[in-house]
Amino acid sequence: MANLKEVKERINSVSSTQQITKAMKMVAAAKLRRAQEKIVQMRPYSQKLTSILNNISSGAEGVSDIVYAQERSVANLLIVPITSDKGLCGAFNSNIIKAANVVIQEHQGQNITVMPVGKKALDFFKKQDYSLVTAHSGLFENITFEPVKKAAEYVMEAFVEGEFDQVILVYNQFKNVATQVVVKEQFLPIAKMEEEENDISQQDYIFEPSKDYIIEELVPNSLKIQFYKAILDSNASEHGARMTAMSKATDNAADLLKDLKLVYNRTRQAAITNEILEIVAGANALEGK
Repeated sequence: MANLKEVKERINSVSSTQQITKAMKMVAAAKLRRAQEKIVQMRPYSQKLTSILNNISSGAEGVSDIVYAQERSVANLLIVPITSDKGLCGAFNSNIIKAANVVIQEHQGQNITVMPVGKKALDFFKKQDYSLVTAHSGLFENITFEPVKKAAEYVMEAFVEGEFDQVILVYNQFKNVATQVVVKEQFLPIAKMEEEENDISQQDYIFEPSKDYIIEELVPNSLKIQFYKAILDSNASEHGARMTAMSKATDNAADLLKDLKLVYNRTRQAAITNEILEIVAGANALEGK
């Protein structure tokens, strides 16, 4: 059985850890509230733009006019795994890396390039034997539309120039505080709507001032917003995952403290009992004399 000093040190250590995890949970909760507001406000706008974009690109005439919707044989693939810059958020980052590796396995034989977003993805793929695009890995240092727009523009220009034939985003989609869903989303070329969806959702649009102007302006902006939405989704998911992880860590620390205090009390009681027995034994020995 451990002595009192060792148990006391463990109690102090766990108590300190519990204070840290509790503070991190509160910080994550505050950041999550702001991040959740951003993604909730952005999502309806992004989804409507994407719906319009898919509707336009689903028509034969629309596809021929949109360079971002042109499908070609996939020889060069760009994968964009979006992780966080920091850890202590459960399986948040490892799930993205696993999903990205699944995509890589599914496209064996193609030239694969990885554009990691977030330090955790960058640190992992630096150790792998893939071509890397690292210029836009630090988007989470300051989450504003401008740097995200530049990253999206790089991807879009590379696709148009034929450097990549397909671009896939891998990120965590925010559902709620406890739930984040890993999404593997084709960013380019623009995905067509399924025939079943076309029967229900295909709509005729009146283009004003002109179809060419709408395609030239709407499509690139919609893609940039779609990329920005993925970043906001991942950011909100990160804080949700960290809040959940720190909440569980705080609860585990409380359970461990409970057990340690029980061990401490038992050890202390055993020490007191031994001292009493020694005193009694000493007294009996004196009386025997």
